[in-house]
Amino acid sequence: MIIEQIMKRSVITVLESSTIKEAMQLLELHQIRHIPIVNEQKQLVGIVSDSDIRDASPSIFHFTDHLDDFSKPISSIMKKHVITAHPLDFVEEVSTLFYEHHIGCLPILEGDHLVGIVTETDMLHTLVELMGAHQPSSHIEVKVENITGKLSDIAAIFKDLKVNITSVLVYPHLDPAFKVLVFRVQTIDPRKVVKVIEEKGYDVIWPSEPGML
Repeated sequence: MIIEQIMKRSVITVLESSTIKEAMQLLELHQIRHIPIVNEQKQLVGIVSDSDIRDASPSIFHFTDHLDDFSKPISSIMKKHVITAHPLDFVEEVSTLFYEHHIGCLPILEGDHLVGIVTETDMLHTLVELMGAHQPSSHIEVKVENITGKLSDIAAIFKDLKVNITSVLVYPHLDPAFKVLVFRVQTIDPRKVVKVIEEKGYDVIWPSEPGML
């Protein structure tokens, strides 16, 4: 999946000459947390979050003494070094940007022009959908040797049992000689599947006895 498929195309922006007050009003009106800042040519020049505005706002104890602060241009508090992505970037690659830089949104640029925006909430919803966690399903974890072909071997078991696989993740194991295959499958009761996998000699980490589910 690429970012173009999940990004919001209608982006709320303000000009760099707009005031802090105008940006505050847009944040409240549209119930958003970030506003990209553009110049007259609609090129991205910065970004402002609700926390940036809170930090720049005067204390409630001296609020009336600093009302002129809200008339300052938004460019005076915006972050100028903005991390961005391209519409054709893969979702999993972009998710690492959120993780590594601890950001809440990512403007999407095509050339110099802002064409969309993706938030951490958009990413979370997308990853949940990609994993199939929003559908009725079961979660099965299998420890296998870290050698070629093990994924297809386990997948063949699901195929023989006519159980659809919704998603597959591969995790490293503490022992580098092994890896963990995490399957989300379209069955509410995975006990039969787990039994067959174990009969084939594999170690099912989850679900495990007692209780299984």
